[in-house]
Amino acid sequence: MRIQALAQQTGVPARTIRFYETIGLLPPPQRQPNGYRDYTLEDVERLRLVAGARRLGLALEDIRQILALRDRHEAPCRTLLIMLEHKAEEIAHLIRDLQHLEQELRALHALGITLSLNDIEGKDCICHLISAQPDPTFTIPNEEPE
Repeated sequence: MRIQALAQQTGVPARTIRFYETIGLLPPPQRQPNGYRDYTLEDVERLRLVAGARRLGLALEDIRQILALRDRHEAPCRTLLIMLEHKAEEIAHLIRDLQHLEQELRALHALGITLSLNDIEGKDCICHLISAQPDPTFTIPNEEPE
């Protein structure tokens, strides 16, 4: 089947399929005499696994590890379960951080509406509060603390 048919069957855009080929998550497909890629049912199943793992937030390296196990005819189930548990813990931590950020934003907003809206120097308004020292226990997601 051609790349558009593969894309339609899996819901993965053709551009992404080509990217997965480039980085080795999908093997290079056979080529038709006219040069078009020719995918198999095995490619459909492999791409569905990749797409499902990406939808769950697994990293490309994690997916590569799962596929490598499958390619060696080893069951990746235990490895995948560990990865899913780690991802769930990561999400739980992110949710806690975001809830903390939401509380901070709401508190700042509540305080800010009681302050001046015309303080050009920023000494008695919400701008001054935003410029204050940040909470050292809070990290912005995807940023390392200093």
